[in-house]
Amino acid sequence: MADPLTCLLMASVLVVEDDPVIRAALIEVLTGHGYAVRTAHQGFEALRQITQGPPDIVVLDLGLPDLDGLDVLRMIRGISRVPVLVATARDDDTEIIRLLNAGADDYMVKPFSGGQLAARIAAVLRRSGPGADDGDRQPVLQVAGLRIDPLARTVHLDGGELSLTRREFDLLAYLARNADQVISRQRILAEVWQQPYLEDQTVDVHLSALRRKLGEKAAHPRYLHTVRGIGIKLVASPS
Repeated sequence: MADPLTCLLMASVLVVEDDPVIRAALIEVLTGHGYAVRTAHQGFEALRQITQGPPDIVVLDLGLPDLDGLDVLRMIRGISRVPVLVATARDDDTEIIRLLNAGADDYMVKPFSGGQLAARIAAVLRRSGPGADDGDRQPVLQVAGLRIDPLARTVHLDGGELSLTRREFDLLAYLARNADQVISRQRILAEVWQQPYLEDQTVDVHLSALRRKLGEKAAHPRYLHTVRGIGIKLVASPS
């Protein structure tokens, strides 16, 4: 059986890292796993490269000399849907929640091995690559006032379009495809994130963002109902 990492040969990775030693090590590791690697040592340079020729994925360090990495992440999300994997030494929950809310597709806390990084990149690319949502085979989902188009990756609520991050869209579409079923957080992590061993809080952060954009609150849900101790249900006939 082929190594799953070899299935993404020659995908392009933009490594945004200001430390030349770390940058050289990442280039060596990722080229060894078959990736075409580009680099930027400043935030503005990364944004320029993404604008001129988007890579398949960005590995973003937060400690950059010209801009804070979190600000770079937000700017990337303003111009592109390119997957972003954040490499950070900041491991507190508040910072991780900020990263996920700002549009990070995944994160890794330093130090980590080259093999770990390559595997995480491969997982993110599998989830976000062409056909990852099978949008060419999925019909438009209509759940009460929600209209979800997997191919166009658009969501309309009562006729108005919502602005969702990549992961928010994936989560909402998954729940809509399983409307009126209670889905555990572990199942969501396995099916949407394809990483069943992540913390449940990862799901909660994205659910909170979705509720806000759907104009509802956990205490007064319309679509997204929490079933205590079991999971989440998107109701097909909201009150």
